[in-house]
Amino acid sequence: MIERSRRLALRTKLAFSSGALEEAVVGAASFATMLFYNQVLGLSASLCGVVFLIASVVDGISDPIVGAFSDQFRSRWGRRHPLMFLSAFPLAIAFYCLYQPPDGLSEAGLFAWFLLFMILVRVAKTFYTVPHAALGAELTEDYHERTSIFGYNAVTGMGGGVAFGVLLLLVVFPSTEGYSNGLLNESRYPLLAASGAVIIVASLMVCVFGTRDQIPYLHPNPARQIRVRAYLGELRNLLTNRSYLSVCVSWLVLAASFGIIAVVSTYTYIYVFEISTEQLTIQRFVTLPGILVAIPLAAWLTKRLDKKWTLIWSCSLSAFLVGLPYVLRMVDLFPANDSPWLLPALFAPLTLSYVPGALLPIVIDSQLVDVADDHEYRTGHRSEGVVFSIRTFAMKATSGVGGLIAGFGLDVIAFPKNAVVGEVPAEALNGLLFLSGPLFWVIIAVGVSFMGMYRLSERRHAEILEELRTRRALGD
Repeated sequence: MIERSRRLALRTKLAFSSGALEEAVVGAASFATMLFYNQVLGLSASLCGVVFLIASVVDGISDPIVGAFSDQFRSRWGRRHPLMFLSAFPLAIAFYCLYQPPDGLSEAGLFAWFLLFMILVRVAKTFYTVPHAALGAELTEDYHERTSIFGYNAVTGMGGGVAFGVLLLLVVFPSTEGYSNGLLNESRYPLLAASGAVIIVASLMVCVFGTRDQIPYLHPNPARQIRVRAYLGELRNLLTNRSYLSVCVSWLVLAASFGIIAVVSTYTYIYVFEISTEQLTIQRFVTLPGILVAIPLAAWLTKRLDKKWTLIWSCSLSAFLVGLPYVLRMVDLFPANDSPWLLPALFAPLTLSYVPGALLPIVIDSQLVDVADDHEYRTGHRSEGVVFSIRTFAMKATSGVGGLIAGFGLDVIAFPKNAVVGEVPAEALNGLLFLSGPLFWVIIAVGVSFMGMYRLSERRHAEILEELRTRRALGD
């Protein structure tokens, strides 16, 4: 019988986590997506929000379907690797086209182009990220080794986000004459499209070919055919699992709230705090302390607090620090834009927030793997793809649901199109601060409340694994 509760070589962890660079590229580029279509090309913020809404609806349908397909797919190369490989070039091409709309499009044409390629990026991304996450869930059954695997994955993604973010701000979008913030310079977006597409293909190929030697250790391909009724049954069983619902709802709420911040903070940095592209580069480095301590800190805290309370305390502290500068500016307790203390006051809380914040994806991914074991215990079926489809949907909801709320929020506060720095009405600036601070805190509080529903502890998981090993031995 294959030993599944095993420790993995560092090479395997790095090869698996290299796939997170795709998320880093798409995530870093999404920092500019709303700004590009709204402020540079002139598309209404509400229409941008509609694009994000429709794309999220497509995700809500496609992600669990692809997850079920990945669980039941059969090939000599396993269930996950063929889908990951075949998604690489469609994802890269769709990403390139997203930031390269043809010249002369009307607003309706621009909306259609944005919608089409946003959907194509999301669908192609689904065919990679769902099998990739499910692959990570299959690599080992060890309770703490799983935290390590997804720790490497999260750290690689965050580190790649820093590197690509700095590349964007200093090389792709530098400040130039006429553009104090290069993100408003339309002529630089072809370089974003091309460089991002190349990195996406390279990272996916390294992950696919670097982990193919693990295929014999993965769970075997199922004997059953792909059936709609079976898929709906798997989904129904999962949705009646209290721990799964806890992770799903809290993760979706967190993703949406951080999606709002990702969109609105770009506007806030440029129009409220009036910082340049080069100064904005500091924001990309604030994740470094969290990246450096994420893996050992996650291991230490989950062993002492277990995964549930590690998640609750980390999320609460991180969210408080993220929203603090915006709230302080609203009540006139923050340095003025010409003060030498502006940048330290703006980025110091953000730096501290990423120390607990870096733990969130690690712990949530580790919880989802434990839920996959619990699901097998309850039903007799391995369904990592369906289980992790909600994780993939949540990652994309960061720009989807968050973009929808941010897009309509920008229109509600009457933020002008083609705005000029220093000439935006005070009411609109205060609206940006409200979206980034108080509203963000309220949404996070909702997500944290759902984290308390989680029921799987280390002891309960050990009992589940013992029973599963007994069943598998009898089956063999």
